[in-house]
Formats: sequence, structure tokens, C-alpha cells
Amino acid sequence: MFRRFAFALLSIATISFWIPAACAQSALLDLPRDSQHSRVEQTIGITEVTINYHRPLVKGRTIWGKVVPYGEVWRAGANENTTITFTDPVSVEGKQLAAGTYGLFMIPNQDEWTVIFSNIHTAWGAFTYKQADDALRVSVKPQASDMHEALSYDFDGVEPDSAVATLRWEKIAVPVKISVNVHDLVQASLHNQLQGLGQYTWEAWDDAANYLLAQKYDLDEALKYENNSVQTEKRYDNLMTKSKILDALGRKDDATVAQTQALEVASPIQLYGYGRQLQRDGKQDQAFDLYRKALKKDPNDWVALVGSARIHSAQGDFDTALKEVQLSQAGAPDNQKVFLDPLIKKLQARQDINKAN
Repeated sequence: MFRRFAFALLSIATISFWIPAACAQSALLDLPRDSQHSRVEQTIGITEVTINYHRPLVKGRTIWGKVVPYGEVWRAGANENTTITFTDPVSVEGKQLAAGTYGLFMIPNQDEWTVIFSNIHTAWGAFTYKQADDALRVSVKPQASDMHEALSYDFDGVEPDSAVATLRWEKIAVPVKISVNVHDLVQASLHNQLQGLGQYTWEAWDDAANYLLAQKYDLDEALKYENNSVQTEKRYDNLMTKSKILDALGRKDDATVAQTQALEVASPIQLYGYGRQLQRDGKQDQAFDLYRKALKKDPNDWVALVGSARIHSAQGDFDTALKEVQLSQAGAPDNQKVFLDPLIKKLQARQDINKAN
């Protein structure tokens, strides 16, 4: 019994020997650390990038070339491995790197740094680092920076398909550009997502098609998605999107057919909304045709009445237009009534509500 107790004490003493007393840290207890833990995350497209690290302080010391020697592998932080995680394959400074979690190490030099992504991400410091475990090495140029007492990582220069992960400590910044093939990843993700419950809804197919349309990417695939949406449930929304895709593909006649089908099933508020878009595009006569169509569908609809008021206002019949807007306001939802007040004030001043002030 005594031997076991003595061995345990010796083991604890041996562990404690490696922990500087000034740091007030413990291998056995949860105590505050001098270099506190932090985490920073950035989404690029649909890819999550996470840097997990500890933040040493300058404390008046000479960092570069002294605390962190030049030409030697450094843990790029403090305590346990600094790690970086990618949920999808990425490109780092133009070089491909698979999805996964990597130990992040660096070799500082005055004019150029080597940034290392190691397959080993569970190490303590760089004491057991081996180059054979590298997944990737890239070279970057350090930059001058404002003073940073605590080491930090930030994501700068955020673009739709890239961001720059930047280490800052003391008066040095080390930028590392991370890029993602967003379109291919999203398209692959859409294929997977549309095998789930979303495939049974018109909205999911429509959302996927709208994304590809907005990105002007693989419009043939976008049209397939939209056709699936229309087959699931024919709606104004998906027929209008189909029309836009066909137009973008140069199929003008087919686009007109789809647009006509959309307007046939449109509600008064959808007709009015599209009419307002046409007005902003300078196509007032076409807009007024839609306002008449909305009024014919439901002469008591509050939005259809606003459309009718716009027609009368353009003709100079402000009295009729005012009555229609006031009638519209009486039937409008409470959260919409306030938006009709400016129209009423303009018509009371006998001003055309179709013209901007």
C-alpha cells in the first residue's frame, strides 16, 4: 500500500515538474490558463471553416526571433495543437486540401512563412511534430500589423467563394487565403437534399432552381428543377421562375408561354406585385393590364383596388383614385394600412401616385 501511494506522489511530482509554477496551471485541475482558449468560424458558401486555438500574450517580450524562433516549427498558438477544420474540400493558397481537421503549424521567417497542415491534430505543442505527417505546406508573406497583445485569428477579405484566415500577434499579420468551389459543392448538396422530404414540395425544387438562376450556373439543371416544381404543384412562383430560366437560355417564345401560364394562376397581390415591377421598368401600359386583370379576379381585393387607383390617377381622375385607396385601406391587413397613407396624401394633393416625388 505504501509503495503504491509513494509511486502516485512521485508521478504527480513528475507531471508538475513540466508545468511552470508562474503559470498557475495544473495537469489535474481545471484552472484559468495564461493563454486562453478561443475559436473562430467562417462560412464560405456552405463550407464551414473553424480555427480552434489558444491565445498567448506578448507581456513585453520580444516575440519573433526570440519567444518564437525563426526557422523552427511553431504550434501557431499555445498549449494543445492549434487546429483548423474544413467541412468540405478547399484550396489553400491555390493548393488542394481535403475536408477534415488538421493540426496547424507554422515556420516563421522574416520574409516568408511556411504554413503547415498536419494530419496529426491531437498533439501538445510542436514537440512531436513530424514532416511525414504533413497533408499540405504553403508559403505566405508576413505583413506589418497594429499591435495585438493577444494572439488572434480572424477571417478577412470575405468573398462569396473565399476568405483570408489571418494570424495576428504583436505587430505581425500572416494571411492565408482559403478558397472553395462553391458552385460544385452547392450543386452536389442540392442533389442530396432533393432526395429527402424536400423532393415532395414545390418550394424546394423552386429554391434550387432560383439559386442556379441567380448564379447563372447550369441553367439546364435549373430548368429540370423548375419543371419538377411545376409538376409537383403549379404555382405563379415556379412558373415565373421557369419563364426567367427559359429567357436566360434564349428560349424567348417558351419563356412567354410560361409567363402567360403564371399570370393565369396569379393572385391579385401577385399580379399587382409584378405590375409594380413593370412600372419600375418603364412598362406602365403592361402594368395597367395586370391591374385590370387583378380587379377582374376580385373587385373587392384591397390590393386590386390600389391597382385600379393607379390607373385612375394616371388618367387624372384623382377623386376616384382617392376613394379606391381609402376603400383599400379599410380592407387591408392592419400591418399594411400604414403603407397606404402616403398614397392618400398625394391624391388629396391631386398628385399622380405613379410618379416619384
